[in-house]
Amino acid sequence: EYNSNKYFLWSGRPNIAVQNQNIYIAKMTNAFTLEAPTIMITKPELSWETNGGPVNEGPQIIKNSGGKVFMVYSASGCWTDDYALGMLTLKDGGNPLLPADWTKNAQPVFAKQPSNNAFGPGHNAFFKSPNGTEDWIIYHANTNAGGGCGAARNIRIQKINWNTDGTPNLGIPVKTGTAVTIPAGE
Repeated sequence: EYNSNKYFLWSGRPNIAVQNQNIYIAKMTNAFTLEAPTIMITKPELSWETNGGPVNEGPQIIKNSGGKVFMVYSASGCWTDDYALGMLTLKDGGNPLLPADWTKNAQPVFAKQPSNNAFGPGHNAFFKSPNGTEDWIIYHANTNAGGGCGAARNIRIQKINWNTDGTPNLGIPVKTGTAVTIPAGE
């Protein structure tokens, strides 16, 4: 939701014969109907988005306390250790349907950490702690290199913070075996 409108985001392949995934958006007229047109707002074009194949997928929105909108997405092939999270920022007062109103980070905002047993971290979502005071990320990653997209991936959560400029700071994937404090209000 943004400015009293609802939008739907998804990943799609413009050509099923070619491994390429872009992220699209459409305005919604109600909870189950998309309004034309469908707009591509990002495609994999940076080197870190094309490891193993050009992929932008799994778009997730997070807003800061002032209502600024960020879209975090997964990039590169999930079958690689370099699967990572990128981020787009909607300009203040921007139109979500205008690709020019989104700015893409030049580098991933969340990536592999071999020393923390985190390979290919991605496909995330965000949630608030039960008492509403904390923001958390849930994502999957492999504990070992070469794990790919299979059943070896494990689900992880960790608290995120906010930078002084209002952007989300996802940190780095925590090391496996590290005790994580439960979300506030649990």
